[in-house]
Amino acid sequence: MNQAEIETFLMIVKTKNITKTAENLFLSQPTVSHRLKLLEDELNVKLLNRKKGYKQIELTTQGEEFIPIAERWLSLWQEMQLLQHGQEKLYLSIGCTDTLNTAIFFNLYRKILREEDPVLSLKIKTHYSQEIYEQVENHEIDLGFVYHHLHFKNITAEPVLREKMYIVQSGETSLRKEILHIDELDPEEEVFLSWEANYQIWHDQWVGKGKRPRIEVDTFELLLHLISDDKRWFIAPISVVERIQALRPVYVSEIANHIQPPERVTYKIQHKYPKEATMKAVRIFEEKMESYLQDKNWGFVK
Repeated sequence: MNQAEIETFLMIVKTKNITKTAENLFLSQPTVSHRLKLLEDELNVKLLNRKKGYKQIELTTQGEEFIPIAERWLSLWQEMQLLQHGQEKLYLSIGCTDTLNTAIFFNLYRKILREEDPVLSLKIKTHYSQEIYEQVENHEIDLGFVYHHLHFKNITAEPVLREKMYIVQSGETSLRKEILHIDELDPEEEVFLSWEANYQIWHDQWVGKGKRPRIEVDTFELLLHLISDDKRWFIAPISVVERIQALRPVYVSEIANHIQPPERVTYKIQHKYPKEATMKAVRIFEEKMESYLQDKNWGFVK
């Protein structure tokens, strides 16, 4: 059993197709089939069901059970390569949504970059929540941070932040109240960003009232630029509010509605069977993250 055979098996698990596996690994189809046959012979088990006329491959029960073993084996092999080549740095890939990276974690990243004796080498990726779940499940990302709690069989999720929501207006607004009811604002001037499913439901009932927003955005950068007009407004969690306050003049109000919007929850997600080579890096990053979030006082969940 070797690294090439294990990587080939895991690629087959991902693609469910010999042809796509061969293309992704830049191999011929006979080579892929040969590697798989060698692996099955060494394990003395059948990993795949090969059915004529079917494009997709089906894993046997033993094949399903072998997936976490193969992932751990490959992770250990990668760790041995780092050891052999004397690489002391710890490598970690992180996936976040746009606003998480730009409003919450960017200062943490800066803090890590300023360390005199750096231990972590980070790869930071920006995706939608669904994509982050998929990449964590495929071991393409070691640690993910998302707003949506989705159910994936091989992923664990736990909340790390619960944030209160606020109304944010341009600094030039004439409607300056510390506590403001949604009905006092013009819904046509709202810049809408859907923070998560429960917030969307609240917004549809109490803000949109059955109507679609005039404009909806999905990035922090666009939100920042559109708030410049004196009548524009939006609703955002405290972390985003503080970041925008640091970049341009805005007026912030608490929400007076009897039924408040749900807190925005940020979830940390990980694979149930993490790579052995990244576990130390994950622990170190989590320690730095927890210290950072506690200092920010946004609503850290212990």
